[in-house]
Amino acid sequence: MPETILVTGGAGFIGSHLVKELVKSGYSVRVLDNLSNGSLENIRDVLGSIEFIKGDIRDKNVVEDALKGVDAVVHLAALIDVAESVEKPELYLDVNVNGTFNVARASRKVSAFIFASTCAVYGEPVKIPIGEDHPLRPKSPYAATKIAGEAFVQAYGNLYGYRPVILRLFNVYGPRQSKAYAGVITEFVKRATSGEPPIIFGDGEQTRDFVHVKDVAKAIIKALDSDNASGIYNVGSGVAVTINDLAHLILKLAGKENVEPIHGPPRPGDIKHSQANINRAKKELGYNPSVSLEKGIREILSLGKK
Repeated sequence: MPETILVTGGAGFIGSHLVKELVKSGYSVRVLDNLSNGSLENIRDVLGSIEFIKGDIRDKNVVEDALKGVDAVVHLAALIDVAESVEKPELYLDVNVNGTFNVARASRKVSAFIFASTCAVYGEPVKIPIGEDHPLRPKSPYAATKIAGEAFVQAYGNLYGYRPVILRLFNVYGPRQSKAYAGVITEFVKRATSGEPPIIFGDGEQTRDFVHVKDVAKAIIKALDSDNASGIYNVGSGVAVTINDLAHLILKLAGKENVEPIHGPPRPGDIKHSQANINRAKKELGYNPSVSLEKGIREILSLGKK
């Protein structure tokens, strides 16, 4: 079991939850984050227990220094907004591909490298639920950069002998989520709590697989702890939820059942269905998602009232 973990993007949404779990589990934790999307406020309560480096994964020297004395890497730092990637593909190439290349190349002495990829690499699915052997059909520069990142992580794993673990995350949600992550839940909760109708793009029969950030953090730790884990794993709930059902669930839990969602035109580039086959992660990582969608939304709503 690795003892000192470098978490890139450790002050972000997923990173901050992971860092707290790692500290709780007794790991020595170092965080590298440029704070462009993350915030020290997210990890304020553990700052005294970790080493924090403010720096950018595109800076080779910073990355080299951050990796000194590290046993394993969890690489979360990335730009993740699909629409923004269409507008700024060069930026996404620079951060997500060049940045990941820098981290993978500098990881000569680590035992394991956990890379946060995305279900977006699958594009429009040809079969549901989606297994790890599903063809890669990216529909955005963001998805393409993640495929390139996966390739560099695997290539340097083969060169250096570290254990590469690629986690293809489905729609992650939970406290401290940014709009880019599972933005539909953030947006629906915001509108429902203020009595406004959720806006559904298209007919609302499109499905998504929402996975709570705490379950994602657990999956990452299981990947670190399991000496035999290697390769690609889907990390989702394994449950498909229609956007219509999601909207009505949020309205019900917010006590706004009399509000009816409104429909807008479908968004270009949106896939119709998404659902993870998580059998491999269950079998090889011992991953079992434990936070139901209702429980997760209740938590977000209760935090919003504080």
